[in-house]
Amino acid sequence: MSAKRRILIIDDHPLMREGLKAIIGQDARNVVVGEAGTAADGLRLAAELSPDIALVDISLPDAGGLDVIRELTARERAPRVVVVSMHARIDLIAESFKAGACGYVVKESSAQRLAQALDAAARGEQYLDSSLAPKVLMKLSEYSARRAQASDAAYGSLTQREQQILRLLAEGHSTTDIASRLFITRKTVENHRANLMQKLGLSNLAGLVRYAARLGLIDLDSAPE
Repeated sequence: MSAKRRILIIDDHPLMREGLKAIIGQDARNVVVGEAGTAADGLRLAAELSPDIALVDISLPDAGGLDVIRELTARERAPRVVVVSMHARIDLIAESFKAGACGYVVKESSAQRLAQALDAAARGEQYLDSSLAPKVLMKLSEYSARRAQASDAAYGSLTQREQQILRLLAEGHSTTDIASRLFITRKTVENHRANLMQKLGLSNLAGLVRYAARLGLIDLDSAPE
């Protein structure tokens, strides 16, 4: 990358472009070489100017931002692409990185985070807005749990009610509490417990808790002693 980080802005909101230019201009290493309000203009300018970094909005009036990312990153002199978007949806974040982006920053974020994203892009690294990290980690945890459950034939043999009671038991709820929550009798809870323990080959509550934790149904730190 050249001494000056040559940056192209592709965003359909003039005020947003002005704000980005102001933030970018605070660092003497940066220079904005062009700006565009449409995908077509952005792609044209990228070809003419060969920027080091392109800041791209996902929502553009004439084409999808993901298509712009794919085309930019497929070029011989491809810029590093950082998405600057109002959207914090996990699917869009994932698709942006899959399309070739190296960074993702939400528009409501701080100037410091944009600066961090530019630094990461200049180093050839990836960057994810730290405000998005909890949401991403939660989705990854849910995905891991679903994979573990899908790969466990014994868990799949449980009825929906048995799976529900398994989770509640592992979380430390009593038979009485579970009966109250599910609007069933204590005897029904006990029957479901006996059935699921038999299906899973478990003999005690401690084993049930460990099993539930392995499948990601509960957090061991919050599990009953």
